[in-house]
Amino acid sequence: MARGLGKGLGRGLDALFQDNKGDELIEQIRLEQIRPNPYQPREEFDETALNELAESIKIHGVLQPIVVRKSVKGYDIVVGERRFRASQIAGKHDIPAIVKTLTDKQMMELAIIENLQREDLNPLEEAKSYQVMMEHLNLTQSETADRLGKSRPYIANMLRLLNLPAEIKQLINDKKISGGHGRTLLSLKDADTMHVVAAKVIAESMSVRQLELYVKSLGEHPVKVKQEPAKPKFLVKHEQTLKERFGTKVEISKSRNKGKIAIEFTSEEEFNRLISLLENAGR
Repeated sequence: MARGLGKGLGRGLDALFQDNKGDELIEQIRLEQIRPNPYQPREEFDETALNELAESIKIHGVLQPIVVRKSVKGYDIVVGERRFRASQIAGKHDIPAIVKTLTDKQMMELAIIENLQREDLNPLEEAKSYQVMMEHLNLTQSETADRLGKSRPYIANMLRLLNLPAEIKQLINDKKISGGHGRTLLSLKDADTMHVVAAKVIAESMSVRQLELYVKSLGEHPVKVKQEPAKPKFLVKHEQTLKERFGTKVEISKSRNKGKIAIEFTSEEEFNRLISLLENAGR
């Protein structure tokens, strides 16, 4: 077990806060003095939900104080980063906060526990949270499971997701496949095969059970991965030349009797800029 941290933290945030009843004074702290929790496991915040919370804060203010820890340069957020971010969006200058005296380990564990208690933490963020707890608090899988009220096999299965290729992880982050799909894909071992099968999962809206049966059916007949031929060097050279000229991504594809040049733009302003460059090039 990690030293100096009560096992009660695994049951929620109240366990620690109840031990600090003496410092419940609520202060108004300027947002510019606060920085996000460096141990925050959440990598993505739902922009729509943040904007909705910001609108509520504009009307009603922040109803529940955030929790912070005094640092050398201001304050670190312990609990309440969504309220902090939404307050920034709402144009607030300060926020109600309770200042706690916490160690780095306590601060990290509370940040992880708060996020694990939220239902919208994605599988990879959850798995990363367990990994961070184990590394920074020197915990085994069994100790982590006991601390959080989970089973050891559950922790082990979640941690396996971190071994997935980056492209498959992105599919999970984008909610195109689930964590269960990801764990099943790991049994394929080969990254190229995982990509092909993941595409099939998405195209056919396969459930985890259907994927398990499909992977089992492969048996001695592995998926044939189509190897894309290398693009000719002269096309790559022309792509780079056009990219430098237009200042955006350019892709050239060529078959036997025809080809295509695709010029990427991400806004109406950029579209108009590219059209102007093309028109001037033809004069």
